[in-house]
Amino acid sequence: MSLGKAMIHARKQKSLARAAVHVGEQSWTQSNQVMQMPVLVLNASYEPINICGARRALVLVLKGVAKTEEEHGLMLHAQRNRMAMPSVIRLLEYRRIPHQTRALSRKNILLRDRNTCQYCSVVLPPGELTLDHVIPRSRGGNSTWENLVACCHSCNRRKGNRLLSELTDMQLQKEPRSFSLHTSRQIMRMLGRGDDRWRKYLFY
Repeated sequence: MSLGKAMIHARKQKSLARAAVHVGEQSWTQSNQVMQMPVLVLNASYEPINICGARRALVLVLKGVAKTEEEHGLMLHAQRNRMAMPSVIRLLEYRRIPHQTRALSRKNILLRDRNTCQYCSVVLPPGELTLDHVIPRSRGGNSTWENLVACCHSCNRRKGNRLLSELTDMQLQKEPRSFSLHTSRQIMRMLGRGDDRWRKYLFY
């Protein structure tokens, strides 16, 4: 990409980041919530491989890395630019995806556990959850997929530094596992339930 085209892309991205979303006759300043709306990412072969936020999807489309396959229905207006908010994007070049593509992180643990406390099954916003080491670090536990679970603050306090075998009123709802392709597909389907445009790509 030439320097001139790169500068045009950069200006478009900055402009769209400040855009207003218009739905019918209503409009409101672009919020983080809207720009973080989930977008399904397809490989060049149309295989679903990931979910990203709307802001990231727009950047990929503007850079020419991906194209919009399905539109969400919202329109972005920014100065001289007008662009449909994507619901599904497809990469223009095929990417080889290794079996384990998810980094071990707080965000991905909460995603795997669907924002659900693994002890009491309460569903909470991400900001109201913490991570718990099933085997506490003080007892030799490591920070691994199999030893970290989403946990509400109440259960985290109750468990403290004890092992589950030392407690009679707490147990895991399911065994924690690494983030597999099967887990990723299940999460894609869960997040896509509210968007019919995803169905034909996720084999409902």
